[in-house]
Amino acid sequence: MAQTIAKIEAAIAAGVDWVQIREKDLPGRKLFELARAAVDAAAAHKALIFVNDRLDVALAAGAAGVHLGGESVGPLDAIRWCREGNAPAGFRVGISCHSIEDSLEAERAGADYVFLGPIFDTPAKRKFGAPLGVAKLAEACRAARIAVIAIGGVDASNAAECIRAGAAGVAAIRMFQEANDASALREAIARMHTARANS
Repeated sequence: MAQTIAKIEAAIAAGVDWVQIREKDLPGRKLFELARAAVDAAAAHKALIFVNDRLDVALAAGAAGVHLGGESVGPLDAIRWCREGNAPAGFRVGISCHSIEDSLEAERAGADYVFLGPIFDTPAKRKFGAPLGVAKLAEACRAARIAVIAIGGVDASNAAECIRAGAAGVAAIRMFQEANDASALREAIARMHTARANS
């Protein structure tokens, strides 16, 4: 766990403001311990921690929200349950989407944000079909009133392109795991900020 927390701290120090805990194989207690430690580590920098799939763990750990994918508890039921006063004010619920239509449906259901992808080709997302591409991402961003976050094949070379298309942010694994040093990560994040400022 210490190594994971160190990576989270390094990413936050480089300018990351949201971190998703996505450890699908961890049992509940271990996931809670990791999420709680991440929340504590992020607090000083005002970064937000989200837990993937596990609404119960996200709430217990004091996370900013939960991200629901295809294997999660029913997203519509989770949103309704949270909005009925069972989650703290400001607790966010995000949903994984693979089309513009999915994104708009998530918005109508009350989601706070969506992950949309895959935008670019990536082996992990090929089961969801061909990449949507930046033009579809831009179309989805124009259509939605909630934040659309680009995912799938996003790395340091194309993240700024997603921001220019209107994405509120990007979600990536390789971009952070493969960064050789903190300065390379800071440069990639700075390019995204510049892209946003110039959009």
